[in-house]
Amino acid sequence: MHPEDQLHAGVRYTVVPRVLVFLTRGDEVLLLRGAPDKKLWAGKYNGLGGHIEPEETPHQAAVREVAEEAGLTVEALTLRAIIHVTLTSAPGVLFFVFTGAAPPGDLRASTEGTPVWIARAELGALPLVEDLPELLPRVLEPGPLIYGHYTFSPAGLRMAFESPVNSRIPNVAARASSSANSRSVAGKRPCSGES
Repeated sequence: MHPEDQLHAGVRYTVVPRVLVFLTRGDEVLLLRGAPDKKLWAGKYNGLGGHIEPEETPHQAAVREVAEEAGLTVEALTLRAIIHVTLTSAPGVLFFVFTGAAPPGDLRASTEGTPVWIARAELGALPLVEDLPELLPRVLEPGPLIYGHYTFSPAGLRMAFESPVNSRIPNVAARASSSANSRSVAGKRPCSGES
């Protein structure tokens, strides 16, 4: 089968691949305060992240986005979640959520926004992207890989998560770089991995 045959002449539903990264330092998490002129999430706090470029693995994209948006060089990241966002029309979004310990270095702002260290206890007082109050506690704790699905309804954003017992996978991406519970909540917009 040729790769183009998998698209079924453009009829089949497709997704845009993205990454989302949360680095930690003690009890703090690194978030990006969106630039005031951003199309999405201006002034809101999100993880670092963005699109996966052609010929990049999700892990390579995550490492690149951290460097571009915060000026940090990170190698050891752990894949914590895979989230499928179904939008009202194609394409949807498929994002890979990574976590890791922050490397030493000074933070640098970018056109996307300003990276800021936030104590976990203070997260509830910030204007977070709508899914972060549910997503962050799940991915910042150790455990099996989390699978998520976000959809929209008249009531807003609905999020469902599951972590099957057999979903724990080794951190293959981090090694390569260096050589169920379901719940729905209402909100407005999904965290797409694009800061």
